[in-house]
This record gives sequence, structure tokens and C-alpha cells, in this order.
Amino acid sequence: MGSWLSKQLEPTAPHFTYLVLSVFLLAYAFFSDFIRNRLHLSEPPLATTVGILFGPQVLGVIDPASWGWSDTITQEAARVVVSLQVFSVGVDLPKAYFSRHWSSVGMMIVPVMTYSWLVTAGFVYAILRTDWATALIISACLAPTDPVLAAAVLQGSTFSGRVPRRLRHMLSAESGCNDGTSFPFLYAGLLMLMRKSTGGIIKDWFLGTILWQCALGLLVGLVLGHLANRTLRIAERRKWIDPASFLSFYLLLALLSVGVGASLGLDDFLVAFGAGTGFAWDGWFANKTKETHLADILDLLLNSSTFVYFGATIPWSQFVPGEFTPDITLGRLIGLLVLVLLFRRLPIVLLLKPLIPDIRTYREALFCGHFGPMGLGGLFLVIEARAQLETGESIPLPYPPEHHPYKKQIETVWPVVCFILLGSTFIHGCSVAGISVAGHFQRHKHERAPLLAGEDEGLAGMVHEGGGGESEPSVSGDEDVSLSKPRSST
Repeated sequence: MGSWLSKQLEPTAPHFTYLVLSVFLLAYAFFSDFIRNRLHLSEPPLATTVGILFGPQVLGVIDPASWGWSDTITQEAARVVVSLQVFSVGVDLPKAYFSRHWSSVGMMIVPVMTYSWLVTAGFVYAILRTDWATALIISACLAPTDPVLAAAVLQGSTFSGRVPRRLRHMLSAESGCNDGTSFPFLYAGLLMLMRKSTGGIIKDWFLGTILWQCALGLLVGLVLGHLANRTLRIAERRKWIDPASFLSFYLLLALLSVGVGASLGLDDFLVAFGAGTGFAWDGWFANKTKETHLADILDLLLNSSTFVYFGATIPWSQFVPGEFTPDITLGRLIGLLVLVLLFRRLPIVLLLKPLIPDIRTYREALFCGHFGPMGLGGLFLVIEARAQLETGESIPLPYPPEHHPYKKQIETVWPVVCFILLGSTFIHGCSVAGISVAGHFQRHKHERAPLLAGEDEGLAGMVHEGGGGESEPSVSGDEDVSLSKPRSST
């Protein structure tokens, strides 16, 4: 009987992985309201914890390396998930959002991101004793804010309702843009390392990165999104498309934008963000689908699964000195993480607060300066960096080569970026709980909610228009809400 039963069972590692992922997602779904609105936790840190616990370093159930999964799989998984998320950001923004808020988003993209890139590079250069080009490559991977982590906090929770909509939309728009706009920073470092001629560096950077990848990528995305909007309107008006296909059009267009961007060598993320923005510019599609929660379903399935994968692939053994990385130690990585979290965004956002129209108080500037999570976008960028160092193209080798002229740089960028992403996932993912608990105890006893951190009023020190922060519509299909006289929450 035992022999017969053993032949029927197939407890392979991939099968256990399906079991672990489904049980985790089901458990989260059952208690999602309690986790998000009572514990104030988001999916990414929980999913990463599951990946670590069931990964090769602990229980050994989820071990992608043993399945033959390589850097190419990591790159493509991150490409698809981040592209879907930035597409979703473009769709969910209020209609014609950038026509009204381009200056605020522009300030967060250009001066804030440039400062983040340079100051992080300075910390990497000083603490890890790398060359300047390698420091710029690492800092470019850490400069953008992650749309997946941002969406996990800024959407669909009680806490998100306590933040003025103009701040939520500004941070979402920033996270949608800056994964794509990080490519010029990344390639500046790569070209400095791999090209000797200053003229050649400037030519390749301007023509290849700025004009072809970024400018053309954004233009192609906007045109693709606009054409898709016109086409879908015709199909819907003439009743050529059924309701199920109408909803699936969202996902299919996002995947099409990824395919177009990747095939043409454009900036995938700007193509996807441009496609989402162009597709939903007039608000028609979002108004039609605002009750479906399609983006939330994709978040739960794709984003959480990818963070489980990230947790299972963290290179723990590379967080200590190695043959090519003698200056990487756990203590230095922790010190770098602390400095990056404190100085990567906070000082420049506080300094530029008077120049950013959507940030109206210094408490708001403090919130926006802190809330710059790093996540899956950085994971894609570091694989892109390794691919360029290994092959001179965007397609990585399956595994890092044993002998290579840039072996030291290849061995350095991966563990450093992964460690900072891991720290940011937990610190930013759990910061909502910290802010909520701190705000609870800052109130007088008779003003506190019955449950710990159960307040639902607007956050103190922020301007909440109309009594509820309704400075912008909740989805792009809503009409703009007229601004009443603003007031500060107390």
C-alpha cells in the first residue's frame, strides 16, 4: 500500500511552490481588509517574508535556481510586472492629469531624482569603495520610486484615504514616470565605465538613451494608447466586443506596449506608462471599468507572486566579503541602507517644497520625501546593468560569467542593490503602520480611536480640501471636484 501510494504522489518543488503561493494568496485574500486597514500592512513585505521562509536559505521549498531559472527569467518577470503597474498608474490618474500637474511631477522627476542619483552614488563610493562609474550604476537602480510598492500603500486602504488625493496622485504619477526616466542615469554610469571617449559617451547617451529609448519610447506609448482608445470606442459603439473582452483589453494593451517597447529597444516602462496615459487621457475607459477592480486583482496575483520570487532569490551569501567584493560587509550595507533612506529624498524635497505646487506644508514634504520606496523596478534595472556589462546588450547571460573584464562590477551591483531593495520593501511597506500608531498616540486620549491606529481622519499637518482631500477625482473617469477653501487637518 505504501509503495502504491508513493507512486501516486508527486511532491516536486514546483508543485509545492504552487501550493505555497496559492495558500499565501488565499490567506491574504481572506484577511485582506484586516491586514490592510487594521494592521496597516501591505502585500510586498508579507510576500517577501513568505519567499524568504520557503526559499533555499530556510525551508528550501521555493528554489528557482534549482529549476534552471536564470537572470533572463528574473529580468522578464520584473519587466512585465513593472510595466503592467506603470500602465495601471497611467490609466488610474485623473483625466488630463499632466495638463494641470506637470510642474509638480516634473520637479519630482528632474531635480529630486537627479539629487537622489548623485547623493546615493556618493554614499556607495565612500562606503563600499567602488569606482565612481559603478557607484553611479548602483545609484541609478535605486533612484526611481517603485510603482508596485507605491500602489500597495497609496490605493485601496483606509490610510490612503487619509492622504490628500493631490499627493497620492503626484506620488503615483512620479512612480509611473521615474522607472522609465532612470534609464538615462543608468546608461550614464554604464557608458562612463565601458566607453573611453568623452565624445562617444555623450553621443551614445544622447542619441541612444535620451532620444531613442526615452523620447521615442514615450511618444510611441502615447500614440499606441490613443489609437487603442479610439479603436475600442468604435468596437464598443458598434457592439463588436463583448464585456469580458472589453475588460481583457486593458491587460492585452499593457502586454502589447511591453512587446513593442522591448522589440524596438525602447524604454519599456515609458512605453507602458505612455500607453496607459494616452489610453485613459479622456477618462472614458476608467469610467466604464471603475467598479471592476481589475488593477487590484492583477496586483494581488502578479505583484505578490513576484515579491515571493524576490524573497526566494535574495543573494544572502553575497552580503559578506568575497574575492571580487572585499569591501562588501553586512555592517557597511546596513550603514548604506540607513543613509540612503535618510538622505536619498528627504532633504531635497524639503528644500524644494516652495517650488512644488502640490506640496503645501512641510509635513506633506516630509511625507513625500520619506515615501520613495525602491522595489521591482530596481530589480529590473540591476539585471539590465549586469546584461550590459556581460554582453554589451540588454540580454543577460543565464548566470554571471566566471571570467570577465568587468567581473568586479558585475559581482558588486547585484548584492548591493538587492540588499537596499530588501530593506526598502520592509521599511516602506511597514511605514504606514508606524505612521498610524504614532499619530494615534499623538492625540489626546479622548480624541483617539477605540482601536489602536484606527483613526480615519485626514493626517495632521496636511491640507485637506473640501473636508476630505478631494482635490482630484478618484479615477480618471470622474469629473474634477471643485476646490473649496482648503484647510489644514488638526
